[in-house]
Amino acid sequence: MDFIKKLKEFNKQINDLESGIYLGEKRYREIYELNQKLEAEIEKRTKDLETANRQMLTLQHILDMMTAAKPLSGVLNAIVSSLQGELGYLYSCIMRTYTENGQLYLEVIAHSDDELSTKIESVMPLSFYDTKVAITPSSGFEEYLSANKVYHTNNVSECLYRFFPGADTRKLEQLFTSIGCRSCILIPLSSDKVHYGSLILLSKREDTTDAELRFLALFARQIELAVTISNLFHAVKSQAVSDPLTGLYNRRYFEDCIKKETIRANRQNQKFSVIGLDLDYLKQINDKYGHNYGDIAIKTIADVLKKNARSIDVAARIGGEEFNIILPGIDSEGAMTAAERIRKAIENQNMPVIGKITASLGVATYFEQTDDVDELLELTDHAMYQSKHDGRNRVTLAKPTKDISWQEVAFNTFMDILAKHRVPLDTDISDNISRKLETLGINNDGLYTISDTLIKLYNPNYTPGITKSKVLLANSLAKRFDMPKDKIDNLKVAILLYDIGNILLPKQILQKKDPLTEAEKDRIKSHPVIAAREILEPITGMNTILPIIENHHENWDGSGYPHELAGEEIPIESQMILLIDAYFALQEPRSYRKAMDKEQAVDVIRAGSGTKWNPKLVEEFISIIETEEF
Repeated sequence: MDFIKKLKEFNKQINDLESGIYLGEKRYREIYELNQKLEAEIEKRTKDLETANRQMLTLQHILDMMTAAKPLSGVLNAIVSSLQGELGYLYSCIMRTYTENGQLYLEVIAHSDDELSTKIESVMPLSFYDTKVAITPSSGFEEYLSANKVYHTNNVSECLYRFFPGADTRKLEQLFTSIGCRSCILIPLSSDKVHYGSLILLSKREDTTDAELRFLALFARQIELAVTISNLFHAVKSQAVSDPLTGLYNRRYFEDCIKKETIRANRQNQKFSVIGLDLDYLKQINDKYGHNYGDIAIKTIADVLKKNARSIDVAARIGGEEFNIILPGIDSEGAMTAAERIRKAIENQNMPVIGKITASLGVATYFEQTDDVDELLELTDHAMYQSKHDGRNRVTLAKPTKDISWQEVAFNTFMDILAKHRVPLDTDISDNISRKLETLGINNDGLYTISDTLIKLYNPNYTPGITKSKVLLANSLAKRFDMPKDKIDNLKVAILLYDIGNILLPKQILQKKDPLTEAEKDRIKSHPVIAAREILEPITGMNTILPIIENHHENWDGSGYPHELAGEEIPIESQMILLIDAYFALQEPRSYRKAMDKEQAVDVIRAGSGTKWNPKLVEEFISIIETEEF
């Protein structure tokens, strides 16, 4: 009995052991299967994370390019390259929608550049960038564009045949089969809520997941953002180089272009020309019809220039009613022909209310009249003012610098000052002086008269005719020092203009009878700089005259102004003007003293020799005064 009982107990133990083993095996199998599932899930999540990481890095790379203000083409090419390389698509391209002659087209603006794209291009009649697709009812695009949603198809050849018409369909199918291409995805792109184009992708996968489509939609937004940024960049850039009224280039852009054109001309030994143009009688138009019509006239000139300019020409509004055009590769003969064509086109404009308008034009050519770009612009201006002087509505070819007289330089400067209101004169006074100058013409007596007229405006004690005496005396003094002709000519122009800065000073200071305050003295001392820098510096042709005028109140011992130069630091022309000006000023009455006679004036000058004036100049000057009639 005991044996049987023990046997049963042993059997029970065996059954319990077997049951435990079975349960353990089952539990182990369940754990194993769970581990397998977890490993698979981890692998899947890892791959998803890697994909997401690649996507984010790609997006970040694109964003970095956009914020670095890279050209749009570079950003778009980076996008398509990323889609193909980093994200596993076989091929990608971006097509833009545009209108030409009323017809809507698609064109490639970026595509992945590799062996596959070369093979695709080989079965097309034209290259990617030369292909344009007309969007018509029969093209099948209108429905896709109007739906504005992602399009997915497994019929890859048919899809691409629509986007690349004329391609060999059979070869396309063979090519796509060989690379395992199973689907084509089209994603619409917009810019400022207007359809911009499409992103086209070739994929090895037959289907797309929701996650993939969401990411592609995000990618499309990056493309749209890049386009928007590019449009804004070009808009800002256009505003920076364009004249807002006319749409032509502005002065700054013109100056940059002519520097580059000069470099190119020197490198290739090729001529180029500049046409200067000034609208005639703008003030009369403004006074008679209002400034709105003046603006219309200016815009009409700009429209004529746009229509008559070649694609490589640079037409710019320099300011007011003045325009310049650069003609690369054109000699003076060709430039004169172009200028005459522009002149006639302007003359033929029949504008409402205003009627006819005209313009005066000047032409100068690099390597013909000069090989200095600054001089080229000066010559163009001189020729333009010559056209005005000769009756307006005409074209004048510039003379070489060596052939331009000092009288022409002075005449053009006076015309510029008056026409562009560089001094605050009453408009009627300015116009009257301009008309008087044109009537008198380019001759010595006419220039002396105009200079006297301007000086009389701020100095009522000034004696007409003194300007002529100053120029003749300066000429005699300069010859005593064997000055070359060009320096004597500069001296003559400077004498006509050196005191013009006084026009900008208050009359109550210039004509004050009581002693001047220190502040008022400082204002008086500013007039050489005002004349040189504020009035004359913007005028072409003044670069050699400015130092003479700016320093004509510097004393020999360094006690003068504005820079406290001394001795030979002072331009000799400036020294001469200081001496001549003092001689004639001493003979005029002032609120604080009576006018001196010639002998008294000479005594004052002799007393200032070596302090205020150059002793050698004083010696020669007194010799001239004593032997000639001044």
